[in-house]
Amino acid sequence: GRKATFFEGDEAEVTHVDFTDPYCETMRQRAMVAARQANVPFAEGGVYAAVQGPRLETSAEINRLERDGATMVGMTGMPEAVLARELGLCYATIAVIANYAAGRGTSQHGIQFSDLDAVLCPAMEHVRLILEQMVAIDGD
Repeated sequence: GRKATFFEGDEAEVTHVDFTDPYCETMRQRAMVAARQANVPFAEGGVYAAVQGPRLETSAEINRLERDGATMVGMTGMPEAVLARELGLCYATIAVIANYAAGRGTSQHGIQFSDLDAVLCPAMEHVRLILEQMVAIDGD
């Protein structure tokens, strides 16, 4: 038969998971405390729109997602959150915004892939600082 969940061992019975709130609030709060303590700026909330990759979106798709209330678009955030929920993991994401979406800002006439490293390198350093702070908090 067809599998109904991402994580399914041979012995596991297929069950549905509640996904009303996709992220673990405990982990989410810990990540925000760590970001504050590491002096890393962040946005506390938003609406993530998950899209099918591995291609980037068209400007028309971005327009629709914005009308739907999306403030961030990505390919992997929700599949990861679903897998974590199915496994019973307390999961939250530290999302890095790498570029403006198609038709917006510096991506008005196309995605500037050459600019991504200039954004991603310092952003991933911020992620490292947050994770180090989370580990330090846990160690206390």
